[in-house]
Amino acid sequence: MIGKSVVRKLSAAFVVAGCAFVAVVALGATVYYALALVLPPLGAAAVTAGLFALIAIVVAVAFLGAAGGLADEPEEEPEGLGARAYTLFRQRPILGTVAALAGGYIFLRNPALATMVAAAFTEKSQSRRRRY
Repeated sequence: MIGKSVVRKLSAAFVVAGCAFVAVVALGATVYYALALVLPPLGAAAVTAGLFALIAIVVAVAFLGAAGGLADEPEEEPEGLGARAYTLFRQRPILGTVAALAGGYIFLRNPALATMVAAAFTEKSQSRRRRY
């Protein structure tokens, strides 16, 4: 069943996230106690916090740069209703979710409308190329 697969993957993701959290906390404690041997406790805490803040900044810049989040490129106008809906969900997820819920409610109230919209999404364009 599809539900069991999703639940298993979600459970595995939560377990991995929990293990990663515990590993980062343990690493922070290790760094703190190692620095506490040579620095006063307040200094060790400050250096540990600064080190983890620096690591967080470096990781954020690396991921944003790799994902293109730092580059401001003009986006092309989406073609078609499906592409516009995808762009709406990507740029404004809350508004897209509200629109989807409202659309679902309307479709439940009027199944004929749902059929018309489904036909519009699956309809092929009118301009056909001839094969020679």
